[in-house]
This record gives sequence, C-alpha cells and structure tokens, in this order.
Amino acid sequence: MDINPVAFSIFNIDIMWYGILIGSGVLIGTLLALREARRIGFRDEDLMDLLIIAIPSAIIGARLYYVIFQFDYYKNNFLEIFNIRGGGLAIHGGIIAAVLVGAIFCKIRKVNFWQIADITAPSIILGQAIGRWGNFINQEAYGTVTDLPWGIIINGQKVHPTFLYESLWNIVVFIFLLWYRRKARKKDGEVFLLYAILYSIGRFFVEGLRTDSLMFGDFRVAQLISIIIVVTMTGVFIKNRK
Repeated sequence: MDINPVAFSIFNIDIMWYGILIGSGVLIGTLLALREARRIGFRDEDLMDLLIIAIPSAIIGARLYYVIFQFDYYKNNFLEIFNIRGGGLAIHGGIIAAVLVGAIFCKIRKVNFWQIADITAPSIILGQAIGRWGNFINQEAYGTVTDLPWGIIINGQKVHPTFLYESLWNIVVFIFLLWYRRKARKKDGEVFLLYAILYSIGRFFVEGLRTDSLMFGDFRVAQLISIIIVVTMTGVFIKNRK
C-alpha cells in the first residue's frame, strides 16, 4: 500500500497529511470544548488562554518523549529532532506536558483544574482518534503480520492496522465520555480520570500488537505508562468518590 504523505504544495512547501489531520483534530476538539464551556458557564477566555499554551506544549512534549526513547538515533542526527513533519510524536508525552502546563495555568489563573480537565477530555480523545489516521498515511504504527481479512498491506505483508484499532477504541471512549459527562458524573474530574483509564486500557492491548514500540529495556514504554496511569487514576477516582 503506497500512500503519498504530501497532501499538496504551496510555494514549493509540502503540506503533509499528517499535519492536516493533527490540525483538524485540534480544531474540532477546540470547538467541542468551547461548546461545553459555554453550556456550563465556564469563561471562554480562560479556556482559550489555556489551549493557546497547552496545545503547543503538548506537541513539544510528544516530540521530546519520542526523542528521549529514540536517543540512540537522534544523538547522531540532531537536526532531525525538529523534523516532526514525518511523524514521531508520542501521545503520552503530549498528555503529560499538557496536564503539567494546565495545572500550572489553573493555579496561576485560580480556576478549577478538574473542571477544565472534564471540559477538554472528550476533545483530547477525539483528537487522538483523528490523529491516528496520520500514522496510516505515514505507513507507521502498524502491527504484526496477520491473516485477518481487515489487515493492511505494508512492505508486501498483511499486518494488523493498529492505528485503526486505536482510532475506533478512542471513538468508543469519546461517545462514552459525552454520555457520562451529561448523565452520570458526580464530581469534577471524573470525566478526565475515566478518559485516562479507558484510553490506557485500550492502548495497552493495541501496543502489544505493534512492531515499532518505544522500549525501556525489554518492556514496551507505552504499556508500562498505561499500567501506571490505570492504577493511579483508578485510585484517584475511588478516593474522590469516597
């Protein structure tokens, strides 16, 4: 399967599908978050100011996370660190950076961190669902060889479309979070905590099929992080309910 990663060119500058998909996810997620903020009476200014800081911070964090675990390559190809047009963004790094920036912002601005986390959580998972298709365009983040009828052909072999598995799981989580936020939430923060728990459960299993996992010794980094997130966030959820 040969897909051109370049969508079109402007003044000899290639515009990549990867960037278009990420940008689309950010735009749609922002509009969704603004709608929820207005519904509950949260100030637009606070939300937009946070997003202006958090979105670029998430991209930087996602790239740094990826580079750290691929440092054997980047230490000899330093300039490639800045080349994100071809891929190489790790979502866990982006989430960590965005949460840290968000916590600092909320402390300075004196707004409820958990409330704004609940506003943005469905937007984040929807953006991830859209962004995963950038991996398909770039022919990356695919799985092991399979005979299943929905396998895709990469380098002459039929493999698991792990980007698709994760994208579909993220859409299911997105729909659940919208329902939970309207019908079942009892305290601020529960939507975000469930986002972290459910995404990590899905990511743990999908990661087990991938062939390009970032590694820490003999362990897949994403699976280790997913386990830590599930255990930690479940504990916080239970504690908050009590």
